[in-house]
Amino acid sequence: MKKPVVLVVMDGVGETPEELGNMVKKATTPTLNELKETCPWQIIKAHGTAVGLPSDDDMGNSEVGHNALGCGQIYSQGAKLVNESIESGKIYTSDAWKNLVSDLKDNGATLHFIGLLSDGNVHSNISHLIAMLKEAKKEGVKRVRCHILLDGRDVPATSALEYVQELEDVLASLNDADFDGKIASGGGRMTITMDRYQANWPMVKAGWDTHVHGIGRQFATAKEAIETFRAETGVIDQDLPAFVIAENGKPVGKMEDGDSVILFNFRGDRAQEISMAFDGDSSFDKFDRGEMPKVKYAGMLQYDGDLCIPKSFLVNPPEIRNTLTELLVANGVNEFACSETQKFGHVTYFWNGNRSEKFSEELETWVEVPSDVRSFDECPWMKATEITDLVVDAIKSGKYGFIRCNYPNGDMVGHTGNLLATEIAVESVDLCLARVKKACDEYGAILCVTADHGNADQMLEKNKKGKISVRTAHSLNPVPFIVYDKDERHELKDGHGFGLANVAPTVAGLLGMNPDDMRIPFAFQEAEKAGLHFTVDKIDLRDAHPNTAVIEVRDAHGKQLELQAASIGGGRIVVNKLDGIDVSFTGDYNTLVVRNHDENGALAAVTTILSQLRINVANMSLCRHKRGGDALMVIETDQHIKPHQVSFLAELPGILSVTYYDKEDEDHVS
Repeated sequence: MKKPVVLVVMDGVGETPEELGNMVKKATTPTLNELKETCPWQIIKAHGTAVGLPSDDDMGNSEVGHNALGCGQIYSQGAKLVNESIESGKIYTSDAWKNLVSDLKDNGATLHFIGLLSDGNVHSNISHLIAMLKEAKKEGVKRVRCHILLDGRDVPATSALEYVQELEDVLASLNDADFDGKIASGGGRMTITMDRYQANWPMVKAGWDTHVHGIGRQFATAKEAIETFRAETGVIDQDLPAFVIAENGKPVGKMEDGDSVILFNFRGDRAQEISMAFDGDSSFDKFDRGEMPKVKYAGMLQYDGDLCIPKSFLVNPPEIRNTLTELLVANGVNEFACSETQKFGHVTYFWNGNRSEKFSEELETWVEVPSDVRSFDECPWMKATEITDLVVDAIKSGKYGFIRCNYPNGDMVGHTGNLLATEIAVESVDLCLARVKKACDEYGAILCVTADHGNADQMLEKNKKGKISVRTAHSLNPVPFIVYDKDERHELKDGHGFGLANVAPTVAGLLGMNPDDMRIPFAFQEAEKAGLHFTVDKIDLRDAHPNTAVIEVRDAHGKQLELQAASIGGGRIVVNKLDGIDVSFTGDYNTLVVRNHDENGALAAVTTILSQLRINVANMSLCRHKRGGDALMVIETDQHIKPHQVSFLAELPGILSVTYYDKEDEDHVS
């Protein structure tokens, strides 16, 4: 093996030339400046499609960022997963959904929704709540209560009333003699319910008392609660106190025996603790839950697959395989990972592909530094010194081939909206980076520096009227990726389209690892052996992954197909366009590609037939040129589909063509 590699993730430190609210540029960062001036480095994408989110309007986050960093691949994530499940209707055919709503139709019990009420697309999306409300009424549920957590972090700091009004309008349109929907409780996301990493269980208890028992200050409406608390406290949405909606002095949404509860957040870190409270048996000891109602509970996703949190969930998570850790373990490389509590899960669980357990107890060492339970702007250096001590000791030990750490400062302090504190936070990380760089020099290691997303780089924003306000959300800016080696200059490819998923293969390359599929460098020779005739031309693809090819295929009968695909590392290929229509599939499953008219009924017809054939849909994506035009369904299945079944699907009304890739016979495409 070559030199050890040290990867430093400066959480929330994005890259932009803009000056407004850019505390990264304002901070004194001699170490970071020197690395940029003397080392090969690139800016890489850390949001949107580069990390598996639906569009490039979606900001990245630490979870999807570390998934991409750790696996070197792009998987459908969070909102995109849920979007696909809701659009296809698959979420409503899940056992979890059926179990939650089945009894409610007849017994008059209540369906409760808890979650972050915004369209920030980091933890949740209000559109998912609205879709489920409409489906619940359609299926005969008579009573629904919404327990709303106010954002002001992933969306503008004082935007809560906009989302409350949108929800109130939807509920008003649904309410009639057979349906009763109301907002029942709420509070700021940093005040109740949404703690993470078990750092502040009293915060979860506050949410539990509010949502479950209806204990708290009472108001007639959510609007009244928000306006009152704003006037009294002056805090932004994320910090507003808990409130309970009441009628005649009684809470409208207290949970009772026989009720069902859905947590509609899709991001896992701040959803686990409240899930543990709902799922926990009599041994649960984190706080006194009081009289425990007998309710059925499910999360939008399973937030921790290894620990089964929660036990019931509506949408299956991405199956992330071929992570960097798996490759290193297979090659006998010792790894060291550390951070403080706030980001410890990101360098372990999320890094290893949403896996709580180690791939190897012998080869993986994880160390957590407990975070302070206090506002991060009061102590902006957080635990950077302690993390650095551990990293330096790991380098000095000579035991580890790969060392990674996360400094949470730029993100966690940035979220407070305190500009001065964030400036100090960035400077604290830079001081620690100098120590890590020195240790790499002394003990012969390669240093790689990057970030998982931006935050501290954009803390002010100007609206169309020129008014400047504090921004607490992640930015859409790219992040730096720097490679430093005292003894050798490692040149990086120059081009657009690089993202966080490129970091893992780069680390593997620096460690001397080979790609998993050794056929890739010899693809042309393999094509010739297969009897394919081809020519190769250069093409400029904007905003595409750098390892992207466009393939125009023509068979002996004149049938044509244009396919765009990218090699994303680890021997994985992702197809992202078919005949100009956006898609996303890998060939890891049996795959149906169905071209159809964009009209009602086509999707339902195909999925109904597959259900009748007892063929389970593993993944699905839906794409179209334009409304009313041609559309594509890409359906990945667990089971083999027989040729006559494919032919039957092709004859359905509205279906233009069906192409089938048989994973069990990789040479067979029909």
